[in-house]
Amino acid sequence: MDMMSVSVAAPRSAAGARESARGFLDGLVHPVTDEAADTVVLVVSELVTNALRHGGGTCTLDLTAHPDGIGVAVHDRSPRVPRMRTPDLNDGTGGFGWPMVNRLAHTTAVTPGPSGGKTVSALLPC
Repeated sequence: MDMMSVSVAAPRSAAGARESARGFLDGLVHPVTDEAADTVVLVVSELVTNALRHGGGTCTLDLTAHPDGIGVAVHDRSPRVPRMRTPDLNDGTGGFGWPMVNRLAHTTAVTPGPSGGKTVSALLPC
C-alpha cells in the first residue's frame, strides 16, 4: 500500500468525519476490505464524537494509509486523556468507546499537544 494521507480540519460532526473517512478509503490505490473500512469508520466516529463532546467542541482528523494499516489521529483542545471505565448499562453515560477502540486497533496512543490539548491516535489493520 502506498502512503497516502488527508487532514480534515474541524469536522462539524461525527457524520461528516465518517463521510471523510469513507472518501479517503475509497480513494486508496490499494483498497481495503469492507470489514477493515467499517472498522476505520467506526473508530473515526468514536474518536471524533469524543473530541467534539469532551475536547473543547472542535477537532482535526488525520487519516494515513500505511503499509501495515490505516492511521487515525484526532487532535482536540482538551488535555484530558481517554480512560478505561466500566460501561454504564443503566444511565447511558457511556464507557464503551475507548475499550472498543483499543480492541479494534493494533496500537493506540495519546500524545500531549505542544500548546495544550492532545492527539488520540490508532493504527487499524487493513
